[in-house]
Amino acid sequence: MVDGDRDRERTVRIGFTGDVMLGRLVDDRQQHRSVDAVWGTVRERLQALDALVINLECVLSTRGRKWRRTRRPFHFRADPTRAVPALEAAGVDVCALANNHVLDYEEAALRDTLEHLDEAGIDRAGAGETIDEALEPAVRRVGGEEAALDVAVVSLTDNTPEYAADETAPGTARIEIDVDDAASIERTREGLERARATDPDLLVASLHWGPNMVEEPPPAFQEFGRWLIEQGVDIVHGHSAHVFQGIEVHDGCPILYDTGDFVDDYAVDDDLRNDRSFLFELAATSGGKPTELRLHPTEIDNCAVHEASPDAAARSRERMRELSEPFGTEFGRDGEALVLSLES
Repeated sequence: MVDGDRDRERTVRIGFTGDVMLGRLVDDRQQHRSVDAVWGTVRERLQALDALVINLECVLSTRGRKWRRTRRPFHFRADPTRAVPALEAAGVDVCALANNHVLDYEEAALRDTLEHLDEAGIDRAGAGETIDEALEPAVRRVGGEEAALDVAVVSLTDNTPEYAADETAPGTARIEIDVDDAASIERTREGLERARATDPDLLVASLHWGPNMVEEPPPAFQEFGRWLIEQGVDIVHGHSAHVFQGIEVHDGCPILYDTGDFVDDYAVDDDLRNDRSFLFELAATSGGKPTELRLHPTEIDNCAVHEASPDAAARSRERMRELSEPFGTEFGRDGEALVLSLES
């Protein structure tokens, strides 16, 4: 075997997606189709990954009542007897839970979500019974024996202050996205320090940040993303906007400002096309060095995710190039995928 073949064999491939919402109409569809149907034509690609990290945009429960303590227009809940097998069928390894839907059906449904994920062996981060639990990283060994990689994921959000956990109440690991906010920086540092204490090869910061339907990250997010990389984060996994945003490479590490929507039942904006995004596939060496990022175009149809049609894929590639150009990010092309080299 030549050296190049050995190098390829040692590469670990980790997938990152935007929002995965398995409730409402998605849950209804799942009652009448196979559990893996929600992954459409992307299923085999997901299963072939060494690891998969998603933002889970719903609770997994049949219990609880809709949050009414403050105005909340949407409430997302999926039946765990359908949703958990679907997550398992895709090979989901880690769920980021710091988002604006984990308390949609109050504390009982959040507790069910934590329990169901734990029982399924799917790691989680970003929410818990207290802020102490919410700050705990998800830690996972991925890849084969010759390419084992320890991955730690820290999950944080700036959304929905009323869902924030504290010392005695369940909820999310919430921060402000502001490098000058001392309390938020301290909380973020604590989460990162806990992750580093596990001695990971790859450190992920998964952030549910910012408002919906916004195509560009504000300057404060850009500053925060770069700061995270400088603190030792290897990839920033952003989500929340429902549309994908540009990608920046800082010190050789990618900042995915927003990964958009992966699967849901949301109304589609004809201009912003929140039904289109990518499966973001990071390649890293067994030592944890990111080497390449591949963007596989996807689109949502009939409450399932699919490989994008040629026209949709072309439009998504063009838009990603436009959004990433201000960061000096240039992509290559391999088939339908955009390819970003992270090697200097």
